[in-house]
Amino acid sequence: MMPLNGGREFADLNSIAMGKHERALMMSAGTFEKTNLGWQIQQFQQQVGEWLALQFSKLFSNLPEVNWPSTALEWGWLYWLFNGLFWILVGLLVSWLVLQLLGQWPALLDTFHLRRRNGNIEPAAKADRPLTADLWLVQAQEFQRQGNYRQACRALYMAMLQRLNDTGVVPGEPSRTDGEYRQLLQQQSGQVQPYQVLIATHEDQCFGDADATLDDFNRCQQAYREIKP
Repeated sequence: MMPLNGGREFADLNSIAMGKHERALMMSAGTFEKTNLGWQIQQFQQQVGEWLALQFSKLFSNLPEVNWPSTALEWGWLYWLFNGLFWILVGLLVSWLVLQLLGQWPALLDTFHLRRRNGNIEPAAKADRPLTADLWLVQAQEFQRQGNYRQACRALYMAMLQRLNDTGVVPGEPSRTDGEYRQLLQQQSGQVQPYQVLIATHEDQCFGDADATLDDFNRCQQAYREIKP
């Protein structure tokens, strides 16, 4: 049987060990709290707030003392203010870009339909370098002999545009649409009907489903002859 004083000594040793263990846990918890990222951010924000308050107090030393916010929660209204202004600026920029695209949309749509419908253009007609009106007429005759009346009518249309540019009646611009050409011709030229035939045929080929015929080509050719002096 163990002596009574031995039991008390064992209990005292056990209490001491448990106390050391609890202190170690408390120290570990405090160390973790001080090394936690959120705690460090909060401390940094508080230091920044205190620094700002100090700078403002030096700058406005004659003014009454103001309690500047020192925590992220108190600065929250300023964050939401700048956040709202940022998204307003982004919205204005996006709106401006959309308006710019809408302004170019008719020309882009016209080009898209023309490329989709005229995928079988000969390499000479596809070239980016500009052709003279006479060379476009040669292209028209060649397409007419091949029975490709769609491309023959288009070549006559391009000859008309090139002639308008060469004579200075309507200077050519890649983004100019058929509607704009029609409007400018009505303002600057009294002989609108021949131009109207070529422009209307071009619009039908770009946006319509019907294929061009020999009659269409003959009508466009006659219209071009009326334009050319």
